[in-house]
Amino acid sequence: MTAALLLSGGMDSVALAWWLRPEFAVTVDYGQRPAAAEVRAAGAVCEELGIHHLVVRADLRELGSGDMAGEPPLPEAPVPEWWPYRNQMLVTLAAMRVIPLGVGRLLIGCLSTDGAHADGRPDFIGTMDALLCLQEGGLRLEAPAIEMTGPELIRKSGVPRELLAWAHSCHVADAACGLCRGCHKHYETLQELGEPPY
Repeated sequence: MTAALLLSGGMDSVALAWWLRPEFAVTVDYGQRPAAAEVRAAGAVCEELGIHHLVVRADLRELGSGDMAGEPPLPEAPVPEWWPYRNQMLVTLAAMRVIPLGVGRLLIGCLSTDGAHADGRPDFIGTMDALLCLQEGGLRLEAPAIEMTGPELIRKSGVPRELLAWAHSCHVADAACGLCRGCHKHYETLQELGEPPY
């Protein structure tokens, strides 16, 4: 069954791209501050792996909050980078893009450590999968690494470090700020893997 991967260009989705080799990858520029860097990183990975890269652009900046929008987080925010309904929006836009291409499986890079926000948990994935199945096209949503941590996924995937070096994890800029939660996660993952930061 033809698969498409939501490819943000971060470490987790890069590892999934290497491991699963989907036919398509979708990167969504929804107005997040590091969008240009994410699109570049995802594009470079897709070119290396021969994956057809699709970019969806939908300017939703006025609906954002937190670090990724350059705005104060809302009172509901569980983490500083929280953007309301972000994964729901990403899945919906990606599904809209790939359904005309005959894609049957949409893959998302949620990990076991993403439970700090509701849209990174298994029950969210199951609910979104059921919602997609309820609609025309029969598209399924899968989170192949939902029971893994970042380092476990990278080890399982066997992704080469030179490809992983393309990953962009910063939540606030086109170059790693070194201070946001995305950068911290990136460096902590490398540390757990026993490697120096790039």
